[in-house]
Amino acid sequence: MANADAALRQHLGFGLPPEPAALWRLCGGVEHQYIEANEEEGEVGSGAFLPGGILFGPREALELRLPETGRRDMWGAAVVPWLTCDEAGPESGTYAGPDGVGSWSLPDDLACDKPSHPSIAAYLEAVYRTLTEGPAHAMGSDVPGLVWGCLIWDDPACPLLDDALPHWRPIH
Repeated sequence: MANADAALRQHLGFGLPPEPAALWRLCGGVEHQYIEANEEEGEVGSGAFLPGGILFGPREALELRLPETGRRDMWGAAVVPWLTCDEAGPESGTYAGPDGVGSWSLPDDLACDKPSHPSIAAYLEAVYRTLTEGPAHAMGSDVPGLVWGCLIWDDPACPLLDDALPHWRPIH
């Protein structure tokens, strides 16, 4: 964690926001788990238990966030990406910064100036309320459901689960 914070300070002049740093101290990121029932069906994304997707580890977040040598930072904001829906070369996701939590996408939306939640804690509280009380669409078009014992968020109107979709059941 100290190395990640030092790299941000050296390259960009700010450190890790305290909330992703605290989250990374607890879990260090998320990986998909092997699910035997899913072997023939394709990837269900077992690590995407949050509506924003997979939780980056500090290394992945900084690789995405730090500019290449000799190039200005393309983000233009003191934010750190911490979730992504697209693990392989992430092109969109959720960031944390001094003004809150919001979404980013390449190349169109890197301003990071329209947070949807005032903090990661508020984001996680909204996820908890969505899971326990509903409504299912409180976090957006993706709604929580279970497939093979995994919490997966998907859009019932435009599902991405492919062959696993018949096994997915919304929780509300």
